[in-house]
Amino acid sequence: MCNIMGILAVFERGGLKLVLLFGPQAVGKMTVGQELEKITGLKLFHNHMTIDLLEPFFGFSPDMWRLTTLFREEIFKLFSQTDQYGIIFTFVWAFDLKEDWDFVEKVCEIFQQNGSDIYFIELEADITERLKRNSTENRLIHKPTKRKINQSESDLLNSFEKHRLNSTKGEIKQENYLKINNTKIAAEEVAQMIKKHFQI
Repeated sequence: MCNIMGILAVFERGGLKLVLLFGPQAVGKMTVGQELEKITGLKLFHNHMTIDLLEPFFGFSPDMWRLTTLFREEIFKLFSQTDQYGIIFTFVWAFDLKEDWDFVEKVCEIFQQNGSDIYFIELEADITERLKRNSTENRLIHKPTKRKINQSESDLLNSFEKHRLNSTKGEIKQENYLKINNTKIAAEEVAQMIKKHFQI
């Protein structure tokens, strides 16, 4: 009976919500996600929750990334069938890589099969600001693999040169889409902007 009532409650306020929160490394995705979690009923699932679980066993190997994808997809499948309000998933989307587009499409399909509402929120910030955020206390507490600052800074700069980690105008065509330049905006304010814009 409790589960039925929970499902009815979700139905009354709309379908289960998937918030895809993406952008380059150290743009502030996790921190914004933490603040959004505080002011909504959404659960935060940031990308390093799987990366930092598997990296100690397999390093940054192809097997680690394969397992990371499998873990995420299974979590999404199970969560999309619950009566919870929704989930925030943070990740880095390389727009020049087909496999990243395929992953996003697959995640969306998982949730769409269960009638979920999907929101695309993209963050962008100046590279100098991202380099500052790369070594913030909150980031290092929640992301053990980022504690080797020189290495993580090198990875950040290399990906900046190698991949396109923000979309171009009109590239993302979903209706529920919001792009925010948060170079000079605190995470708390960004979260409030997202909540207000989508009424979540």
